[in-house]
Amino acid sequence: MEYRRLGKSGLKLSALSLGSWLTFGKQIENNIADELMSIAYDAGINFFDNAEIYARGQSEIVMGEILKKKNWDRSSYVVSSKVFFGTEGKDAKPNQKGLSRKHVVEGCHGAMKRLQVDYIDLFFCHRPDKNTPIEETVWAMNTLIQQGKILYWGTSEWSASEIMEAILVAEKII
Repeated sequence: MEYRRLGKSGLKLSALSLGSWLTFGKQIENNIADELMSIAYDAGINFFDNAEIYARGQSEIVMGEILKKKNWDRSSYVVSSKVFFGTEGKDAKPNQKGLSRKHVVEGCHGAMKRLQVDYIDLFFCHRPDKNTPIEETVWAMNTLIQQGKILYWGTSEWSASEIMEAILVAEKII
């Protein structure tokens, strides 16, 4: 398996990852998910991706149960999750979605619980949030890093200008 560094960090991720998007907790049986994770892990894949919205949290629950059962050394794999949509989907109340400090922190805690991990290696902002100042989101992610709840954070489907704005805010924090 080929491994690549995550950005400028020292974290090494397998060139391929196993994601659970529309499968775990919804379209395939848990024993098949277990088998897929084992095949991937045995082939050298060390990066397993998830999100709070996937199967309304059930995907993270399935993956967490598998990780607990496998009892793989925690340092041998990387698990990611994404925050934005919540687990309620279209039924979400105002603070159950988005990138406010409240939802980012509660989303992280929920993902850690569902995944049965002490920390999340990589936590993504699943979408940009036009209703939350980017400073609030960057500070929330920084707080989670300082608390040891996440090790790295990133973005999904953010524009170049949104990423640059977040970098400028992050540079002020450092």
